[in-house]
Amino acid sequence: MSTLAPDAPPVISGDAPIQGRTPWQLFWGRFKQDRLAFFGLAIIVLMVLLAFIAPLFASLTGHGPNETFTSMKDSFGLPKGPNSTFLLGADDAGRDVLVRLAYGSRVSLIVGIVASGIALVIGVVVGVLAGYLGGWVDTLISRVGDVFLALPLVIFAIGIVAACSTSEQGCLGGHLKPGLMLVIVIIALFSWPTPARLVRGATLSLREKEFIEAARALGAKERTIMVRELLPNLMAPIVVYGSLLIPSSVLFESYLSFLGLGVPGDTPSWGKMLAESVGIFRVAWWFWLFPGIFLMLTVLAFNLLGDGLRDALDPRTGR
Repeated sequence: MSTLAPDAPPVISGDAPIQGRTPWQLFWGRFKQDRLAFFGLAIIVLMVLLAFIAPLFASLTGHGPNETFTSMKDSFGLPKGPNSTFLLGADDAGRDVLVRLAYGSRVSLIVGIVASGIALVIGVVVGVLAGYLGGWVDTLISRVGDVFLALPLVIFAIGIVAACSTSEQGCLGGHLKPGLMLVIVIIALFSWPTPARLVRGATLSLREKEFIEAARALGAKERTIMVRELLPNLMAPIVVYGSLLIPSSVLFESYLSFLGLGVPGDTPSWGKMLAESVGIFRVAWWFWLFPGIFLMLTVLAFNLLGDGLRDALDPRTGR
């Protein structure tokens, strides 16, 4: 009968020692099995690279985003389709569609990431305060969030953007002028209540846990408990919802640009390109098809990535 030395490591089925895994290793082990999430991540990386190299790409082709080429319009004034020089054809003004798509990716990613980031910060802060402090603070924040959720988002957003775009001075004494920043503020203003509700619910379930009670017993201040104890345990739902909020912001910017209320007229935008293609979509299929594909792929990629993050960060999943 064989014996083991007192200090020998435990073994399982032979000589393989038991090895602990960090939360990151557990997350990565589940995430790397999701091929759709990796596909979404690859599309996002390509879109980010396209946004960064848009000026370089324009200089290499010699086609500026707002530069018109009469050679790309036929005798009837209609744009010509894809060829060896204009890979995705030209738009109604004779501009390079591919170059404008590259510049449009910058607008979509900036709006999606910045607006979603602002909405998440506001939602996380007020959600933690409402869930942890409770009482009148919870009631006030929850009722304000209910008011914002009850507002007709599209109608109010269109009204505010239209009102601030009537003059170059904009709104709020000139502090909020027409353009990209106005779109970002509008999206963030109407997007924070949902993450606030999510964080509030998670905080309500965490504030009675043993580690919170232990922190209180050790004399930790309320702010210290919220920042050092609650926030790290809320990161998983925050990251997942943030990845799902970005495509909603990208779509909303496209809605506003399609209606002519988004970015300025000289700024390329996928939504604006779709709006410009309405009058000639029967004869210039490339003009509406490629902006639509770029928009669809971007939204799909973020949704696939969000689903993959949710499955990988949820310890109850079987993956």
